[in-house]
Amino acid sequence: MKFSCEKALLSSAVAVTSRAVAAKSSIPAMEGILIEAGETLRLTGYNLETGIQAGVPAEIKEKGSLVLSARLFGEIVRKMPDDVVVFSSNGYTVNIKCGLSEFNILGTDPEEFPELPSVEQQNALTLGQPVLRSMIAQTLFAVSDNESRPIHTGSLFEVEEDRLTVVSVDGYRLALRREKVDEKRGAESFSFVVPGSALGEVEKICAGEESVTITQGARHVMFQTGDTVLVCRRLEGEFLPYRNAIPKNNTIQVDVDAKTLLACIDRVSLIISEKLKSPLRCVFGDGMVSITTKTAIGDAADQCPVSGDGQGLEIGFNNKYLMDALKAAPADRLRMEFTSGVAPCVILPAGGEENFIYMVLPVRLKAN
Repeated sequence: MKFSCEKALLSSAVAVTSRAVAAKSSIPAMEGILIEAGETLRLTGYNLETGIQAGVPAEIKEKGSLVLSARLFGEIVRKMPDDVVVFSSNGYTVNIKCGLSEFNILGTDPEEFPELPSVEQQNALTLGQPVLRSMIAQTLFAVSDNESRPIHTGSLFEVEEDRLTVVSVDGYRLALRREKVDEKRGAESFSFVVPGSALGEVEKICAGEESVTITQGARHVMFQTGDTVLVCRRLEGEFLPYRNAIPKNNTIQVDVDAKTLLACIDRVSLIISEKLKSPLRCVFGDGMVSITTKTAIGDAADQCPVSGDGQGLEIGFNNKYLMDALKAAPADRLRMEFTSGVAPCVILPAGGEENFIYMVLPVRLKAN
């Protein structure tokens, strides 16, 4: 195998594919990147859960394939001078030259590298990278890390007509984002669950402005943008029927400025730590919400103006859960809806289309 390509392009492809490489494995080839020089140059990382394949523009003189240690190959390419990298192999011995730098390292048999699953298209949709990136970023925080309910360690992708809804739940909160898709192929409506770990990688590969195509297969899902492909297995099981979980017709509604409320909670949270946990005690009055908390260090209080009357509702929250929802909400003005101090708080856009919904369960407060 022999090829040459720009260092920056190769380095970027190695960085992308390395994210799907197994950190430790009983099969040495799985700790490496599969390099295939055929009609094009392709790099693949695969840990049996998630696989990432990236194409690199290169001048291929001799075809072939080989597996190289992802860590070592990545470091070598990253630290090479900015020039053309010339890569050649003889058996399992690899020679890498760039400028005046030269390395000779050993590779592994490509036959030992597991084959990336092929995804037969059942349904597919296309949307812009920035849209998908924001949808993932604004829901991923609510994915569960509790392995006893594996289905909730991923996000539900639900396609109906021309809209995609992404939902994450973890038993304490719910995050939902909804956007229009550019194109849809297959069934009128379909849904699948993508593991949270894979979505974290999808968010990183959606760094440009082009479109991304999501293909649903029988057991896997494929995200494709440009020369980069990510394949991951689908999570099977019964996802929470989220429509029934979100309370409707809430009697108490107030509008808040997201940044102002976030700053208030942030200040009050200064006396809360991992060791000193304490809920926020929020009292929603007419035009004002009072936030207090008390730990062994002391107590803190702050106030934030709101539009509307909270009818003196007293409700407790985990500070981190409420802050996560406020940070993720893609709007400056938010509407907070309640029915009682023990029912969930629903956060929606204050005006316009409901393209997001966040729900946070309250914490029971001890009597003063």
